[in-house]
Amino acid sequence: MTPASSTGSQLPKCTAESFHRKAKAAVPDELKLALEPTFRVLGDLALEIKEYDRSITRVAKRYPDVQLLSQPDGVGLLTALVYLLTLEDKTKFKKSRSVGPFLGLRPKKDQSGDSDKQLRITKAGDPYLRRLLVGSANFILGPFAADSDLRRWGLELSTRGGKNAKRRAKVAVARKLAVLMHRLWVTGEVYAPLGYQKAA
Repeated sequence: MTPASSTGSQLPKCTAESFHRKAKAAVPDELKLALEPTFRVLGDLALEIKEYDRSITRVAKRYPDVQLLSQPDGVGLLTALVYLLTLEDKTKFKKSRSVGPFLGLRPKKDQSGDSDKQLRITKAGDPYLRRLLVGSANFILGPFAADSDLRRWGLELSTRGGKNAKRRAKVAVARKLAVLMHRLWVTGEVYAPLGYQKAA
């Protein structure tokens, strides 16, 4: 349960899909009338999202390789579908590790004198796919993800490097995930979260 700010009442933990129903039942009577329009909008949004999810599932069925790409925890059908349609041809990369730079998930470098600074990522390639991969990485590093070598690696990386460590770890996990997905696509292998032969 989480506190409902100034009223001190508790809202139940729930999914985003059911929030409008459960929160409405938990809100004090004196607030229900004022919050009714908000709950109605949230309910409409939940229905629209459900319909979009059905559409994505229908489109994904036309591309059997989407199932290969969506094996890692945190990679949904939308991310796998956008990945497949953006890269189009799995044979265009001789090595899976080339996918990360192609998508702009490689840090720029500033090499001058004895210093070799890492800058922000290049942001080459498709920005929408990059956002989806970073979102998947965010899930992988979050509290609800299943245990995996990728998650362990990312969490360990996030403890190093000062205040920007978590952000860098998220991008690094997104890059490794892009490489992993390409490898799964090329080989058709079944993905094992722990002990999988990493491509990068």
